[in-house]
Amino acid sequence: MQNMAQATASALRRPPVPAPSQAPAGEFLGTAVDRDRRRGRGTLSNATGRYEPLTRVGFDDGWRSIEELPAFETTVTEEKARKIITRNDSPDIGFDRSINPYRGCEHGCVYCFARPTHANMGLSAGLDFESKLFVKPDAPLLLEKELGAPNYSPRVIAIGTNTDPYQPIERKYEVMRGILEVLDRAGHPVGIVTKSALVTRDVDILARMARRNLVKVALSVTSLDPKIARTMEPRAATPAKRLEAIRTLAEAGVPTSVMVAPVVPAINDVEIERILDAAAAAGAKEAGYVLLRLPLEVRDLFREWVMENFPDRYRHVFKLIRDMRNGKDYDAKWGERMTGTGPIAWMIGRRFEAACERLGLNRRKLKLATEHFTPTRKRPQQLDLF
Repeated sequence: MQNMAQATASALRRPPVPAPSQAPAGEFLGTAVDRDRRRGRGTLSNATGRYEPLTRVGFDDGWRSIEELPAFETTVTEEKARKIITRNDSPDIGFDRSINPYRGCEHGCVYCFARPTHANMGLSAGLDFESKLFVKPDAPLLLEKELGAPNYSPRVIAIGTNTDPYQPIERKYEVMRGILEVLDRAGHPVGIVTKSALVTRDVDILARMARRNLVKVALSVTSLDPKIARTMEPRAATPAKRLEAIRTLAEAGVPTSVMVAPVVPAINDVEIERILDAAAAAGAKEAGYVLLRLPLEVRDLFREWVMENFPDRYRHVFKLIRDMRNGKDYDAKWGERMTGTGPIAWMIGRRFEAACERLGLNRRKLKLATEHFTPTRKRPQQLDLF
């Protein structure tokens, strides 16, 4: 009995993770998924969430039935949230509140630093993150209620800083459009980040808000190479569509910027100047960049991806990453996590600044207005006795 118990306990432990330099592509987590089952997805595996007591690993038991498993289909679960505005006090982020209409993101960007949040739902940061999605359909109503609270003080709300508010399922649920309608009525400022051309659907509301200096939109452009973009961000808009969205918004009078994010050494860092050139020509007036971040599960997911798509560059990519992260795969230190440290990180920053200077980007940083704010619900008034 004792031997059987020991064997069972051993079987439930997490499988050993091979050394990165020796592990084949898709096997860092011991949960590689067949290519046909994950077609059109960003990651290669679906490791059990880090908070789960047991680890599950798929394997062929000899009946070849694993080949008959269905492909990963997108499922959407409605979530009943109690609040919609999330607060943060991070010293290196330029906003103190944000809204996330969705959990998970079908764009499937392999590098997404929001992936580890799916562990809070008992799910994987891998394929689950991009296929098991959650929507907050009551977000507009919750926002209206929170903006009408007696002690609410308006400041810019950031949307799209975690998962993309304009991911494909927004076409059906239109939660983001509902949120914009509430913000427009309330005269409340908002900053939006997306890599989807779907944002142009709401150009009517955005243009109306822009006339009161209530909105700015940033399009994230990671690469102008369609092949790299499709591999890195399989279900996001093509680079050409994103540039077209910048042009459409700019022509409508909506302040627009471009985010070169993330900058991945030895993969897309050579494109910094070309991306900025194209975005400026499309009408962007501001620009920003973020160095690749690999927190928690994202590190191994990204390792798998590099080994699968750029096996000849794997060692070089991670050497450069560690050179910019104090010898680690990731360093979450405030003030350094977005830009890194060391000579290579410094060079990337100087190249970005020089290109912006040449193109006239960031010469004037737009500050959104708060003076138009009007609570969306009437606050209770104390009646006079006489």
